[in-house]
Amino acid sequence: MDVLITRYLAAFGPARVADVQAWSGLTRLGEVADRLRPGLRAFRDEQGRELLDLPDAPRPGPDAPAPVRLVAEFDNLILAHADRARVVSDDNRLRLYTRNGIFPGTVLLDGFVAGMWRLTRSRRTAVLTVELFGSVPSRDRDAVGEEAQRLLGFAAPGNTHEIRFAPIT
Repeated sequence: MDVLITRYLAAFGPARVADVQAWSGLTRLGEVADRLRPGLRAFRDEQGRELLDLPDAPRPGPDAPAPVRLVAEFDNLILAHADRARVVSDDNRLRLYTRNGIFPGTVLLDGFVAGMWRLTRSRRTAVLTVELFGSVPSRDRDAVGEEAQRLLGFAAPGNTHEIRFAPIT
């Protein structure tokens, strides 16, 4: 269990023990975290809850810019926390869930979910459709378009690429 917690923290830290439990499906990991605590760094979140992290993990300052990212469907970044408010507001979280359990690709702006995306392909064309959840500055929209182009180059090399922005809902 020690390795499970330290690997989780390497990927998603700083995090609460509840986050590790939500991600892993295991319970009663508090005892393991207590045993590891002397070798970890502890922080407090905005609600005063304890967050643990690896002592040498990179931690950018609060003013460090977070690049635009298109996060894959079902990605652990979005799903790996007991309290997902660290990356997605409650309103936007509700927009992501579907009746059939499909969890879409998401658009991150400044580290938070600001929309979703989907890729459709035909024989010769790959279309990446972005649906932002609100209006964003043109520089952010341009950055989303650039990231979408990079994703298309990776996911559909050799195809004609098209990026569409769905109407804001």
